[in-house]
Amino acid sequence: MKIKKDKKFTNGEPVTAQSFVDSWNYGAAVKNAQSGANFFSPIEGYDDVSKEGSEEDKMSGLQVVDDNTFTVKLKSPQSDFNLRLGYSAYVPMPESAFKDMKAFGENPVGYGPYKMAKEGAWQHNTQIDLVKNDDYDGPQKAKNGGVTFKLYQNPDTAYQDLLANNLDVLQQIPTSALGNYKDDLGDRSLDEPYAGNQTIAIPYYLKNWSGEAGKLRRQALSMAIDRDEVIKVILNGTRKPATDMTAPVLEGYKGDVKNSENTKFDKDKAKELWEQAEKIQPYDTSEKFTVAYNADAGGHKKWVDAVTNQIKNNLGIEAEGKSYSTFKEVRTDATSGKLTGAVRSGWLGDYPSLYNFMEPTYTKGANSNDSKYDNPEFEKKLDEGLQAKDKNAANKAFQEADSMLLEDLPAIPLWYQQANMGWSESVSNVKASWNGTPMYFDVEKSS
Repeated sequence: MKIKKDKKFTNGEPVTAQSFVDSWNYGAAVKNAQSGANFFSPIEGYDDVSKEGSEEDKMSGLQVVDDNTFTVKLKSPQSDFNLRLGYSAYVPMPESAFKDMKAFGENPVGYGPYKMAKEGAWQHNTQIDLVKNDDYDGPQKAKNGGVTFKLYQNPDTAYQDLLANNLDVLQQIPTSALGNYKDDLGDRSLDEPYAGNQTIAIPYYLKNWSGEAGKLRRQALSMAIDRDEVIKVILNGTRKPATDMTAPVLEGYKGDVKNSENTKFDKDKAKELWEQAEKIQPYDTSEKFTVAYNADAGGHKKWVDAVTNQIKNNLGIEAEGKSYSTFKEVRTDATSGKLTGAVRSGWLGDYPSLYNFMEPTYTKGANSNDSKYDNPEFEKKLDEGLQAKDKNAANKAFQEADSMLLEDLPAIPLWYQQANMGWSESVSNVKASWNGTPMYFDVEKSS
């Protein structure tokens, strides 16, 4: 790995090969409990530093050659490793971070087009103030003086601020405004697909959803959902029905992989599959089917209510939404395996790869595996894709892994996400990136 010379962090420290190696080792070591640790699993020595109770903190596969060069030895071929390096888990941290990681977390230091405005610029639950980094000379130079990120508890309030020109850019229009935001904003809006999907994950530790009966119920549930109707009535046509577990904007996407018929609405077939499951293991009615969602952002209540009503009407079981106050709360229960029902899930790509939509969400022990899915054959197919010699062979294996998920349905695919963004009269040149986030450095503010 070669890094460019004479680069500096915003605190003046040099960005060196050692910066990368120290940061990757810190991210991988189990004692540091980093949620992105698994991203370093392909590197030789990761297994040693990631063992429970291990005090090892350096992977043998990372070696510094000189200030601007380090080597990475992988355990096995990784067909998309070059794509992964753009993800934030691989971003280096300055030497000062390791002296007090808690303080660094409150006042992070980077090397990009922006920097924290001052000590304490992150006002928790209120806003984060960034200013332009004048020393940055990379390809994403800021065309504005800085960005203030406002943190809203209610997305509808954010939308009203946008209309009043009190907010310049709103990344996602709330569900309540999807029917009229284009009329409200005109050419100050966009509607574009990005690398994201929405699913409902159903944990295997729930009594009705494991084994052969559980698989049949998952298929029945998926077929009982009329995605087109929910998208039309609730989401005002701003999504596309999902037919797989990835996203159409990704290279190698194939929407009609084997078992994709399990995502098509078929009320009669759904009932038939449910009855087959009943013959194997009767449904325990003491466990009401719920879908957990966070109420603090995204406007999820309306579509969750619509989907659970369809399930209730088409399968004849009790079904309803379960509201959590914050995203943090619902994620805590999902990650720790304490959910009492299904959960609003899905994925926003870390980097543009089919593999990234399956490994973090459906492999054993993965941090975002909300259903606690465990299928060695599926993981073997993913490994086959990683070890492929070319993109076509890799994507073919990933498509086959995708079809395995569509048979087992650890999560029910609902729709592919689209960026529904809006901006005020005070800014221009607002664009969305491949993963649906605004390209803030490009936004221009009127004087």
